Amino acid sequence: MQQDWEIKSRSRACTRSGREFAEGEFFYTLLFRDDDGFRREDVCEEAWQNRNDPSEPFSFWRTKYEAPPPPPPEPLKKNDAESLLRALLESNDPRYCNAIYILAAMLERKRVIRAVESPDADTLVYELPRTGETFILRDPHLSMEQIPAVQQEVSELLGGAMGGHARQPEQ
Repeated sequence: MQQDWEIKSRSRACTRSGREFAEGEFFYTLLFRDDDGFRREDVCEEAWQNRNDPSEPFSFWRTKYEAPPPPPPEPLKKNDAESLLRALLESNDPRYCNAIYILAAMLERKRVIRAVESPDADTLVYELPRTGETFILRDPHLSMEQIPAVQQEVSELLGGAMGGHARQPEQ
């Protein structure tokens, strides 16, 4: 018997009838032990009442359906941050060194770019895996106290960070 098994989310529809659950509707979750581990079925009240399956579930429970919340909007569009990073690097303006660093950190966190080992502690090297491009920037060695102000600067450069169009750096 399998020891580890995948945790499955509740279904949005009755496994047996295919009908989508309505908000607030009660349904049953049934767990069956199979040769491969566990199998989950979510069934509406009607399917529960009319079941004629000879196999008994390993476990079952009744619950009220709540539609999953919509995914939160992505606070920052990847292409906007990437475009701004490119523009700031091309401007070669030392005023944007800190903003470039924060943008690179954001894109690395979102796995858009990846850090590559650099022999120089003051130089950061990133690669854009989908194109193979390399970005080289100076590490400004920001203190924790400096980061909020630089994040605000980046947000303003991106037009508020909540979906606005990226403002191009001043030339």
